[in-house]
Amino acid sequence: MPVLFDRLMKLKEMFNSKFGSIPKFYVRAPGRVNIIGEHIDYCGYSVLPMAVEQDMLIAVEPVETQTLQLANTNPLYPDFSTNANNIQIDKTKPLWHNYFLCGFKGIQEHFGLSNLTGMNCLVDGNIPPSSGLSSSSALVCCAGLVTVTVLGMNLSKVELAEICAKSERYIGTEGGGMDQSISFLAEEGTAKLIEFSPLRATDVKLPSGAVFVIANSCVEMNKAATSHFNIRVMECRLAAKLLAKYKGLQWDKILRLEEVQAKLGVSLEEMLGIVEDALHPEPYSPEEVCRCLVISLQELRTQVLSPNTQDALIFKLYQRAKHVYSEAARVLQFKKICEEAPDNTVQLLGDLMNQSHVSCRDMYECSCPELDQLVDICRKFGAQGSRLTGAGWGGCTVSIVPADKLSSFLANVHEAYYQRSHRNLTFEKQSLFATKPGGGALVFLEA
Repeated sequence: MPVLFDRLMKLKEMFNSKFGSIPKFYVRAPGRVNIIGEHIDYCGYSVLPMAVEQDMLIAVEPVETQTLQLANTNPLYPDFSTNANNIQIDKTKPLWHNYFLCGFKGIQEHFGLSNLTGMNCLVDGNIPPSSGLSSSSALVCCAGLVTVTVLGMNLSKVELAEICAKSERYIGTEGGGMDQSISFLAEEGTAKLIEFSPLRATDVKLPSGAVFVIANSCVEMNKAATSHFNIRVMECRLAAKLLAKYKGLQWDKILRLEEVQAKLGVSLEEMLGIVEDALHPEPYSPEEVCRCLVISLQELRTQVLSPNTQDALIFKLYQRAKHVYSEAARVLQFKKICEEAPDNTVQLLGDLMNQSHVSCRDMYECSCPELDQLVDICRKFGAQGSRLTGAGWGGCTVSIVPADKLSSFLANVHEAYYQRSHRNLTFEKQSLFATKPGGGALVFLEA
């Protein structure tokens, strides 16, 4: 906590020099690392993240006017101001302030408010951007909590998480809610199994003999700026509809792969068998999807596809469904192993993480050459398991490393991945670090 106290004091000084006044309160929301369960939250399946110690901090002062003034301690992110009662979010540009506006607007719309007071806010973040550690969602959550606090309203952490998950879609990201849930529901010292519909979080005690290490590939990927992510969401939706149609379910009401399993009342293993029977590995064209569902191209585009996926020419439905059902099973196995704690726990968990990476790379195709190289290096130098974490296509890996090998692991990975390339120029302590489960979002009042 001393580091956090120092940051708060520094933020207070910067706020004073920026706005000529003292903040009334501060809000903190952490980033997260997803240990296992990639790209399955938006399909309705449980995930297993933990909050990291890195976070977003916002210093806040409500003002008498209706002006919302946003500033950032990082000079790369320009100041922004707008009328608090006329929030416009430009989906075409994932600018930093738009993520704040998502959280603000989500609370505004939840309570149906139209005459909001303005505020001065100074944002400080130490989560590396576009690294897969959820800096954007942490900012949305922080902004939501700021807005609730200014309004003097009361919401539970679960309600806040659900509102913030929904409101991030204002910027065009069709996420599933994991990032916002762990940001609010995290507790120090434990990972969480996050389940959806209804949203709930269960403690998962990680093995004491191992450490989780995050390594940044230094390839940035902005989720909202690319169509990769939203096309995967849509491929999963189409796969769910084709599987439902194959099994005689009312396919037009189904949006998620989990709904198909629930309606059929079968196991994840059985769902993998149904995928083999119902879908073919060759990519589907929009025309073939239409033939399978007996709808027109126009209906597909207007009623099924989202605006930013309407131009997609191929859909790999078999591969995406295989990944989702197998990854959902790995999450449950991971939790079970942590609970039963056999002697070879670390090895078993590592095996599951390795399988997850292979599936992300080959079935979901959300890796990249740098992530694959980094995963190989981590395994070579002592990680029992290593995988990409976050959306992928860049960002970070997470590795499970026996505690007694940690210092040699960090030194070797640093030399092999960062020193032997130009990446050393961008290398910071934030690029490679051991982490332990941190706490969730908080409000600090100015004494």
